Amino acid sequence: MSIWSLGIIIFLARVIDVSIGTLRTISIVQGRTKIAFFLALIEISVWLMVLSAVLPKVMVTPVLGIFYAFGFATGNVVGLMVEKRLAMGYSNFRIITSKRAKEISDALREKGFAVTTFEGEGKEGKVTEVFIVTERKNLPSLIKLVKEIEPDAFYIAEFAGLVSKIRRPTMVPTTGWRGVQKKK
Repeated sequence: MSIWSLGIIIFLARVIDVSIGTLRTISIVQGRTKIAFFLALIEISVWLMVLSAVLPKVMVTPVLGIFYAFGFATGNVVGLMVEKRLAMGYSNFRIITSKRAKEISDALREKGFAVTTFEGEGKEGKVTEVFIVTERKNLPSLIKLVKEIEPDAFYIAEFAGLVSKIRRPTMVPTTGWRGVQKKK
């Protein structure tokens, strides 16, 4: 096997290994012990295979160490991108507004979200905080909805570690030809 072929294999294996390690670390932080356990098994198995391929040859062919290092760095980025796409866990989503809190909270409730509002005071007067606990995968649609109602609203999403219960958004009734097919 050529050095370049081996280097590419080492790079790709290291990307996989470190990506899994990143997902494992995030799973641990979120308290997902079973997932973290199985990810750790896969991660260390791949790592041992890669290390055993690189270690004996790196003194003779230092370029393999460079492939190893680039695989590590790339694996961190890929792992974060995969986790962002999976959007595991829950978020506290807060919207702070002085203008259209009622419209925002009504629209969110209509979509099936459990919404709590708090009155407060900001730098420029009275404000309302609209508070929602939701699955992270719902954040893009929540942000889009808030921006449609009030483009200048201030919002923040924070990781929610332990959630006692979650109310999932309701499904919008099927309309059009899909709705006609399901009616009897």
